[in-house]
Amino acid sequence: MKGAISVTFAAVFPFEAFAKSVAPVADFEASKGGAKVQARDKVTGLPVWAVSVVNGDPDAVEATVKIKVAADAEPELPDALPGLPFRPVEFDGLTVTAYLNQSNRVAFSFRASGVRAPAGSTKNVAKTAA
Repeated sequence: MKGAISVTFAAVFPFEAFAKSVAPVADFEASKGGAKVQARDKVTGLPVWAVSVVNGDPDAVEATVKIKVAADAEPELPDALPGLPFRPVEFDGLTVTAYLNQSNRVAFSFRASGVRAPAGSTKNVAKTAA
């Protein structure tokens, strides 16, 4: 099977997900001579952002993953939990693409159309690609 596969948030993060940060994804081919160029989504042309997420699943293979989101502006994360640096999040339009990493092992790349506070949270504002 080729390309991205749609998956539910609960299938990837059965024990919740907690965002740590958002950063622009660098386009390494276009970033030459010290000038950093932000990657653009191949389909929409929008800038690509990486949301660093802690997987709440105690048995997760990867404790931290990055979810790429294409959006005009940096996605706004929900408020952090009181006294903690983590922000509970959910992703809309979540997809996964399998690929072989540099060690020739199967790895997964995640993308989403938006990031938001979990349903029922006090700050439930969706930020999706325009």
